[in-house]
Amino acid sequence: MANRLTQAVTGMQEWFNERAPSFLPVYRKHMTEYYAPKNFNIWYIFGVLSMVVLVNQIVTGIFLTMFFKPSAAEAFASVEYIMRDVEWGWLIRYMHSTGASAFFLVVYIHMFRGVMYGSYKKPRELVWLLGMLIYLVLMAEAFMGYVLPWGQMSFWGAKVIISLFGAVPYIGGALTEWIMGDYLPSDATLNRFFALHVIALPLVLLLLVVLHIFALHEVGSNNPDGVEIKKGPKGNRWSDKAPADGIPFHPYFTVKDIFYTGCFLLICAFIIFFEPTVGGLFLEHDNFIEANRLVTPAHIKPTWYYTPFYAMLRVIPNKLAGVLTMFSAIIVLFFLPWLDRGKVKSWRYRGVGFRVGLFVLGICFVWLGKIGSGPGTDPVETIIGRFLTAAYFGFFIYLWVYTAFGFEKTKPVPERVTGHD
Repeated sequence: MANRLTQAVTGMQEWFNERAPSFLPVYRKHMTEYYAPKNFNIWYIFGVLSMVVLVNQIVTGIFLTMFFKPSAAEAFASVEYIMRDVEWGWLIRYMHSTGASAFFLVVYIHMFRGVMYGSYKKPRELVWLLGMLIYLVLMAEAFMGYVLPWGQMSFWGAKVIISLFGAVPYIGGALTEWIMGDYLPSDATLNRFFALHVIALPLVLLLLVVLHIFALHEVGSNNPDGVEIKKGPKGNRWSDKAPADGIPFHPYFTVKDIFYTGCFLLICAFIIFFEPTVGGLFLEHDNFIEANRLVTPAHIKPTWYYTPFYAMLRVIPNKLAGVLTMFSAIIVLFFLPWLDRGKVKSWRYRGVGFRVGLFVLGICFVWLGKIGSGPGTDPVETIIGRFLTAAYFGFFIYLWVYTAFGFEKTKPVPERVTGHD
């Protein structure tokens, strides 16, 4: 019986390979013969988790699209219909909303790990740039999805955020009207946001993710030591030409990834079943009220993953300066590979100044998020927000000065990854 089963599987493989001969080499290159550093730690799981969440968003989004109506008169009611009358609709909707926040959480940790271990440095500049483009598209995708339920916060959030483009000199008013399709968020806004959220941006996001993975596999993965295993000794138990400090991604890392994915899904399941709003952090309470252009919510704020940048916008009194600061906070990340002139990648062997600066950057980002989620009426909080904004940008200036002029005193980097035996 076992022999027959083996023969059947072998026959199917041969049949498939004859008709798609280029598939197996691609599979080998990116899975069984892609040699990842053997000293990966838990920080390296978040890239895989982001792909898991992306699949969740696509699958649940398809089901939600079947019942959602992109009309100002029917959008909110269609969401209520999904929640109350569609079989398991409430679960699909909460999986989608929880997945949106989970997506940004794992992406932020993934980006922070990249900065910790210098994954933006040569030869991975293109990988970093593609990752930043994914982040930008993800922000646009999430914002447009946030508007679709047409609750109070959806309407007023869209009005406030889109009106920021009115700060652009000369063309601001026309640009705002062009984006909204009207003088206020309306049917036209919902229709174009629905089309972009469901069709255009997901296609761009998927393309960028594929390019990001392909670019990574061309140069190889970084590791906690920042050692290039491709330049190290060759030969391991699988191949004489493969890096000695590398092991096949599949099955060794995929097994580990499945375990961590299971733990991650358990946490998400707990949130979905017991606290889907997370106290108004994942789903704002005002968004359970239908949009009313005549009633302004007491406190207009974006979802938590935008609040650090929203805080930068709000603490600066000049509207144009605030908008420029907010967008500059994202754009400056694109230039990180060239601002950091240090030769050492991993923070394990970098100077104390870099580690302190990175810690301060993390504190600033989280604290700005806290300020951005508040009412914004405390003058002391506004002053603190300005200081934190200056410290955020100061990190990148400091990093360039610290590394370009030789102030950084690094530790010796090992020739091979630690724990390679």
